[in-house]
Amino acid sequence: MKVFLITLKRNAKLFFKDKGLFFTSLITPLILLVLYATFLSNVYEQTFVGIFEAFEVKVDKNMINGLVGGQLMSSLLAVSCVTVSFCSNMLMVQDKITGANKDFSITPVKRSTLAFSYYVSTTLVTLIICFIALTASLIYVACVGWYISFTDVLLMILDVFILVTFGTALSSVINHFLSSQGQISAVGSIVSSCYGFICGAYMPLSSFSDGLRNALMFLPGTYGTSLIRNHAVNGALKAIGETVPENAINEVKKAIDCNIYFFETQVETWVCYLVIALSAVALVGAYVLINVLSNKKAKSN
Repeated sequence: MKVFLITLKRNAKLFFKDKGLFFTSLITPLILLVLYATFLSNVYEQTFVGIFEAFEVKVDKNMINGLVGGQLMSSLLAVSCVTVSFCSNMLMVQDKITGANKDFSITPVKRSTLAFSYYVSTTLVTLIICFIALTASLIYVACVGWYISFTDVLLMILDVFILVTFGTALSSVINHFLSSQGQISAVGSIVSSCYGFICGAYMPLSSFSDGLRNALMFLPGTYGTSLIRNHAVNGALKAIGETVPENAINEVKKAIDCNIYFFETQVETWVCYLVIALSAVALVGAYVLINVLSNKKAKSN
């Protein structure tokens, strides 16, 4: 345990010591929040207004703003919990590039202890950054229209924790096979540019074709996005529902993926939690297995 704590401290310290990497990881979610608020808020607002007008009802602008703010916040957090973990987990690859992992191999530090320290340090660092992003998002929502209950805030904290655990496990499995700076840049670019689309953060799944939407429902990230979105807009939808027909509320939920469907079956909230949790466990198991096989290969050589 003492060796694990030392390596954990070392990994976290190296991350925060690299000011460029730390500020890039920290600023990226905040920049995304500004960009979302600047370029997407009007699009989301027009979408909601159009839905309510179709039902011949008018909703207070402050409630619409609260709904828009919740959707923006959920999109940001759903993406950041995974993409930031890839940045935070770069130390694993950097140690291969610099040869630090070879230095560890001639010390009493076990490979399993080192691998576990990478995972835990990445999780802690990513949680710190994502909770800062959550705080900034809540401040933004408070400025435009606050309808979020204390319970929903706690649930979003839980959502962020589970998604970060999933994102860290995913990045750990992928980064294990990387061994150069070019590979880090390539994987980082692919994840940053693609993940937001395939998890339904940038564009709701409801806007995709049936075939593509059904295919994306096999990916765990879509369930994480739906979880955060439900808790981010729940308060605003309840407030709007006091004066708006339930059909209109259901249409909004379907349009922004609060209600998601596995083919024709609506997915319940507890199922979303189960999918994300089991996916994280499966990826952690794969990470452990990969390291066990790598250790055996190293000993045989």
